Amino acid sequence: MNSNMEKPYVVGIDIGGTNTVFGIVDARGTIVASNSIKTGAYDEVDNYVDEVCKHLLPLIEANGGADRIKGIGIGAPNGNYYSGTIEFAPNLPWRGIIPLAAMFEERLNIPTALTNDANAAAIGEMTYGAARGMKDFIMITLGTGVGSGIVINGQMVYGHDGFAGELGHTIIRRENGRLCGCGRHGCLETYCSATGVARTAREFLTARTEESLLRAIPAEAITSKDVYDAAVKGDKLAQDIFEYTGQILGEALADAIAFSSPEAIILFGGLAKAGDLIFKPVQRAIDENVLNIYKGKAKLLMSELKDSDAAVLGASALGWEIKNAK
Repeated sequence: MNSNMEKPYVVGIDIGGTNTVFGIVDARGTIVASNSIKTGAYDEVDNYVDEVCKHLLPLIEANGGADRIKGIGIGAPNGNYYSGTIEFAPNLPWRGIIPLAAMFEERLNIPTALTNDANAAAIGEMTYGAARGMKDFIMITLGTGVGSGIVINGQMVYGHDGFAGELGHTIIRRENGRLCGCGRHGCLETYCSATGVARTAREFLTARTEESLLRAIPAEAITSKDVYDAAVKGDKLAQDIFEYTGQILGEALADAIAFSSPEAIILFGGLAKAGDLIFKPVQRAIDENVLNIYKGKAKLLMSELKDSDAAVLGASALGWEIKNAK
């Protein structure tokens, strides 16, 4: 613990397709300073890293300098913890394999670790949130895609290549499964992400005839937020979309429970905020589909990390662990 007394902070960097947010975080999970830049504005990854450092260094200086920082954690799409690289991320401007952790380490001279965004969320939840004290849990992030972070016996599961734990790309519909961005059909992500909810809305509106508030919106423009707003107002079609989405997610989670028997499954991200609209059908589908020996054992929980901070907190949590990292 002693080293943390001299080094009371970590840095978290969350790299999203649109924004990169970074902050300095203390051991209690308080973000003491933060800033952001636009990810897509930098075609050259070198310029991008320079720009993040340019905005991050003043924050570090204002909080006692680099000697007070234990480590830097980065959460990024297609981030590989073993190699510290981002590999072939479809939503980022840089192609191929990018040695991002090393690039930050070189410039800032602070030990740096990197993982994918859903794993970062799981580590954040374990360090500062709903999974504190848990050894076995599964984090499900419901955003543009469906991400997952699996923790077994207190350890993040990375697999032998650093990319384990992609429940969003398990195939849950074999017959006429929806085409996924990964090129396969029927992935969980195509049904239970925010994008999937909008796809379901378009399908339901075409297949069904009843009135719905959603008919006032051009079909291509419908978002999961529109579906939520309509459902809250009592719109039957919108409520059915949540039922359908929750049913599929619950079925998939019943399978995941059979794999690692988690103490909890934690839902995080935009869709999780729909509360009972999503939690009730998910819980029901788990109960209906889970193997008898697991019935009632895995708690379904909402993330305790504040959405705007969660990604930075999750990434930062990697910074505390760095001595064990490489």
